[in-house]
Amino acid sequence: MSLHPCLTCGACCASFRVDFSVHESEDAGGCVPAGLTVEVNDRLRRMRGTDHAAPRCAALTGRVGTRAACGIYEWRPSPCREFEAGSEACGRARRRHGLDALADGFVL
Repeated sequence: MSLHPCLTCGACCASFRVDFSVHESEDAGGCVPAGLTVEVNDRLRRMRGTDHAAPRCAALTGRVGTRAACGIYEWRPSPCREFEAGSEACGRARRRHGLDALADGFVL
């Protein structure tokens, strides 16, 4: 059995800035580990590492395109929960890292 494509990808975690409500951070009652976030303003937090010229979320483990995983999957912020594997954004992220987009109609 082959691994789910997301378990060998990680391109989304190394392509986009990830901003979310401060209320999702554990220090404000949420579940996203505060140590992996940076303050944007009084309403927003950002996943550490995603604001760099070559973004890479601090929670991403492994190597993009080989074997990658979210180190805080159960506690990831809403933009990550809402990201759709196989979406147009997924395809753009994969292509940035030299990977083919997932097949049309890919569904988890």
